[in-house]
Amino acid sequence: MILWLCLCWGFSPSAAQPDSELMARYLEQQLLADSSIAEQVARRVPRQAKFLQRLETRPRMSEFHVRSTIISRYAFTTVSCTMVNSGSEAREGVFEMQIPAAAFISNFTMSIGNKTYYGEVTGKEKKNSSDDKARHKKPPSPTEGRENGYETFKASVFIPRKMQARFLLHYEELLQRRLGKYEYTVSIRPQQLVGRLRVEVNILENSGIVSLEVPPLRNSKQKGNGKVEGDVSPPPSTVIGHTKTLAKVTFNPSVVEQTRIARNGILGDFIIRYDVSRELSVGDVQILNGYFVHYFAPTDLPPLPKNVVFVLDSSASMVGTKLKQTKEALFTILQDLRPEDHFNIIGFSNRIKVWQQDRLVPVTPNNIRDAKKYIHNMSPTGGTNINGALQTGAKLLNDYIAQNDIDARSVSLIIFLTDGRPTVGETQSSKILSNTKDAIRDKFCLFTIGIGNDVDHKLLERMALENCGMTRHFQEDEDAASHLKGFYDEIGTPLLSDIRVDYPEDDVEQVTQNFFPNYFNGSEIIIAGKLINRTSDKLHVEVTASNSKKYILLKTDVAIDLPSRNDIRGVPGLEDGKGDNNYIERAWSYLTIKELLNSRLKSDDSREKDYFMEKAKSMALAYNFVTPFTVLKMREAGLHSEPPQEEFVSPSTDGIGEKLQSLQGHKAPPGIRREQDKQRIKISKTSADGDPHFVIDFPSSKFSVCFNIDGEPGDILRLVSDHKESGVTVNGQLIGAPAPPNGHKKHRTYFSTITILSNKPERSYLEITPKRVILDDGQRLVLSCGRSAVVRSRSLEVSISAYSNITVTIRDTISFVILIHHYKKPAPYQRNHLGFYISNSKGLSSDSHGLLGQFLNHEVKLLQESLNTSRQEAGHNQTEALKANPTNTLKVKGRLVPVVWKQRRIYNGQQEVHCWFARNNADKLIDGSYKDYLASHPFDTGTGFGTVNSL
Repeated sequence: MILWLCLCWGFSPSAAQPDSELMARYLEQQLLADSSIAEQVARRVPRQAKFLQRLETRPRMSEFHVRSTIISRYAFTTVSCTMVNSGSEAREGVFEMQIPAAAFISNFTMSIGNKTYYGEVTGKEKKNSSDDKARHKKPPSPTEGRENGYETFKASVFIPRKMQARFLLHYEELLQRRLGKYEYTVSIRPQQLVGRLRVEVNILENSGIVSLEVPPLRNSKQKGNGKVEGDVSPPPSTVIGHTKTLAKVTFNPSVVEQTRIARNGILGDFIIRYDVSRELSVGDVQILNGYFVHYFAPTDLPPLPKNVVFVLDSSASMVGTKLKQTKEALFTILQDLRPEDHFNIIGFSNRIKVWQQDRLVPVTPNNIRDAKKYIHNMSPTGGTNINGALQTGAKLLNDYIAQNDIDARSVSLIIFLTDGRPTVGETQSSKILSNTKDAIRDKFCLFTIGIGNDVDHKLLERMALENCGMTRHFQEDEDAASHLKGFYDEIGTPLLSDIRVDYPEDDVEQVTQNFFPNYFNGSEIIIAGKLINRTSDKLHVEVTASNSKKYILLKTDVAIDLPSRNDIRGVPGLEDGKGDNNYIERAWSYLTIKELLNSRLKSDDSREKDYFMEKAKSMALAYNFVTPFTVLKMREAGLHSEPPQEEFVSPSTDGIGEKLQSLQGHKAPPGIRREQDKQRIKISKTSADGDPHFVIDFPSSKFSVCFNIDGEPGDILRLVSDHKESGVTVNGQLIGAPAPPNGHKKHRTYFSTITILSNKPERSYLEITPKRVILDDGQRLVLSCGRSAVVRSRSLEVSISAYSNITVTIRDTISFVILIHHYKKPAPYQRNHLGFYISNSKGLSSDSHGLLGQFLNHEVKLLQESLNTSRQEAGHNQTEALKANPTNTLKVKGRLVPVVWKQRRIYNGQQEVHCWFARNNADKLIDGSYKDYLASHPFDTGTGFGTVNSL
């Protein structure tokens, strides 16, 4: 018996298959009629002798099962395949499976007849062993490489007559988010019709599964496209079911259905796309048994401006389809540029042609039109000067950044496309890499695209890695135009720059990459690490980033649960008895090994390269991963070993909260921060809170005045109005609620929305509700009130303390604090609402107005000074003295206002205030009547009674 195993870059053509649907039905009936494979092998059907004769030329695949579990983006996949040799002599059976290039094989087992072989991951020796030499007798051509991110795993064995062989392959991968979706793909290419074919995928995402879709099967020429033309329905026999956090997708085509899809058994790629619920927060932090993984992918952010230079190969090798499709893609990409972007185009062959010399131009209709003309007139000629083109592009972008007052938070990048290797100018890859890195100097990112079979993949990959970019490769016979557009869509909308994720140094170790130059819309940032102090009950997380004109700080404390409560059993691929079921630990090891491989690729120092290699090899051996530095060697099991059995346990909804911890920022441990934040707030008593109750503090007079406004639900009250001077207006909208039992009011009202508007030095507004904060200064930003965050711009700072309060600071001279009143189990007369407090009014002018604003720079006089003396008495005597004089008078702007002494509770009931209370909706206390303070809409900035302005 001969046994060989390899991981190669090719894909073998399939042999001829029966093309009759009648034959397919017959096979299906025979395969399902008897569970005994030996009996099925022995069957003969004389009238189909010709078909069976053809069928006997190679072993028949009786079963092909793929079972996968995806837990929080980390996928465990098990492929089980059974082949039967029904012939009269031993025949070669080939098990071939395309797997994602980013995946790591973690196990492989096979049984042939009564013998079992298992795979053992060992370190790769520097010198080739005899096995390696045999494997490389026919080395794969580099042009056969990764077919759009896929590799082919192949195992070949000779199966004795009338016997079967069973193959069991396990691999793992961390799904990457692109264009707003995670994509899990299973290659179904058995190269023959299969009696029992089944794909089963189970997904567990505690954040919540959204946008689950299963598109039609994708053939090899569509790979990487991400878009399906025409029919978008799932493949036949697909069953989809899911709850909020769990999903199960099965694909179980009969032989007849397989024939209708592809008669040669190459069905294509079975694809599942989905996303998870998310919002702008510190992200989704998951912790299990001393390891953590942190997913960060905020939404609802305005895009950053781009400065982009397109560097396009126009050498002679681009003639025909490649250049035509490149032009088509660029036409669409140019149309998608935003008005705030700037761009230029460079075409290169042996000569380098710059469309607009020494500058980047803004996106205008005329510039887009002229750019399309320039691209249209590009013609293929000459050689390929990669080094010269990149030097020209880098200089162009560097000069533009240095000589222009560009937005400090704009994103600059080069998109480089070629179909060949350097043939003109500098041709040594090492020097091109060095020159490119020196030219870019970490000031912007380089994204590389290779088309066709003659590209130097390693050069493009390393150029992108060394310059904070990404690389893609597309085959020449594919739809390059849609691929190029798809890649641009991935990087065309930067949302954040200079993202840094920090954890306390004393709490974590061996953290993967935590600084990222850019975050693009639809992608995701992933960090993993180990906990040092496993007895701690929380992990503090802070995320800092830049967004357009804003600086953003997000922070939270994530609860660390007991390890026993987060144990997950029965994950496919981990049933080897080692007891290692920590998917988060495996995600950490996966990311760490990937980073070590990239670090080695980028390094020029031989010692450093050896260090990265040994470290990656050591970790790969510890976690049983097949990597470039480890190999899978087959060993024969003992005489009494059992054949490989596929074990699989689907995720269960029972006790899911005890099995898996998926904590987001709002699930901070109770009592850790919330009460402390409220007690730390230092603000004046001047406020509007509750039903609503207004309090105005007069520090120089050493007393406070209070009043109520009995408005109607839907009323918008103008609280502060200083639009003409400081540019600030604050409006509050009321929401209604039933009156409590035995109350004297027909209903209650609370503030449901506070709107803060400012037009100096630039227009901006804040819309605050108990659930979210919307900040719009020309670019819209949505923040959750359940996440601690800080956002800073040139003149505005918004600080959110989760579930507690929002502090708004304008030009460092005006500060407002909005308290969040949230009821877990509200009574019928209670509503979630807001309280408005003025912390600093120095920046408001003496002409400010509004229900609160009119008193900020005016004093109120209490006419009966004797009472003012008596109120300085302490405790019970003070209260009694005031009660003895129930009516008193305030003098306000020449008006006499009768008042009574009352007590009020502010700061969410945590402080008691004694105040002079003005009855009847503050009649005579305020200028005019309260109806004069009604705004027509939340953005009304009218400053005088009866006037309406809008920001």
